[in-house]
Amino acid sequence: MLYDIFIGPFVEFEFMRRALASSFALAFGAAPIGVFLMLRRMSLIGDAMAHAILPGAAVGFMLAGFNLLAMAAGGLIAGLVIAVGAGLIARSTQLKEDASLAAFFLISLALGVTLVSVKGSNVDLLHFLFGSVLAVDDPALLLVTGVASVSLVVLALIWRPLVLECVDPGFLRSVSRTGGPVHIAFLALVVMNLVGGFQALGTLLAVGIMMLPAVTARFWARDITGMIGIAIACAALSGYAGLLVSYHASLPSGPGIILVAGLLYALSVAAGPVGGLIWQSLRRRHLEA
Repeated sequence: MLYDIFIGPFVEFEFMRRALASSFALAFGAAPIGVFLMLRRMSLIGDAMAHAILPGAAVGFMLAGFNLLAMAAGGLIAGLVIAVGAGLIARSTQLKEDASLAAFFLISLALGVTLVSVKGSNVDLLHFLFGSVLAVDDPALLLVTGVASVSLVVLALIWRPLVLECVDPGFLRSVSRTGGPVHIAFLALVVMNLVGGFQALGTLLAVGIMMLPAVTARFWARDITGMIGIAIACAALSGYAGLLVSYHASLPSGPGIILVAGLLYALSVAAGPVGGLIWQSLRRRHLEA
């Protein structure tokens, strides 16, 4: 009975195994990026960048249909152009970078939806917005795992200046000129992981597997290494449990994964030892006694 519930679907169906493998790859690639976005107070920028890739992916779709390389390349180029463009506008005008990204986000979403609607159908639009993790094929799985591998390698290379920029950006600017290149490399990793997540979860949900495990980990660890480890574990568990829920309850797989991640977040808010509501209440009672 337990085997049929927890293991059987992945043994019996190849598409479930591919979906699970892609979910685990997203956990290792996207969750650490989400932790750094949270620590740098850039959480909503991830959502903006997720929608920024839509016009590029739509152009790839218009030129080559559902061609993985065309859509991935288009999304990557669009994301990088918008990230750089928002940064340049923020540095050349009085507009802050978050406001600039918000403007690009709204324009990109409207443009992407329009382009997909012109060439495709409502089904195609739903695929772009919400993805289909159960439809991940071998090329898409290779793309997601490749993005995760590159992300881990680049994070290892820029780890020290990236951590220092999160803790004390002023000190980093005073002792080194690596802040600018590291920031650009980090934004490139954000875009790459969103492009990889887009293949499985769509533009609307890709940022969920990046940010929800990260904010969940904040309630369980105080140091960056611990938060990253917990975020990866939460993302992997969300992928596994979400796929099982979608299989047994006949629910959409992508939203199922994000809803499980949301449930883990809600439980962490309530019971997490680092700032959770229950622990804070117990601490206040102890101090009052």
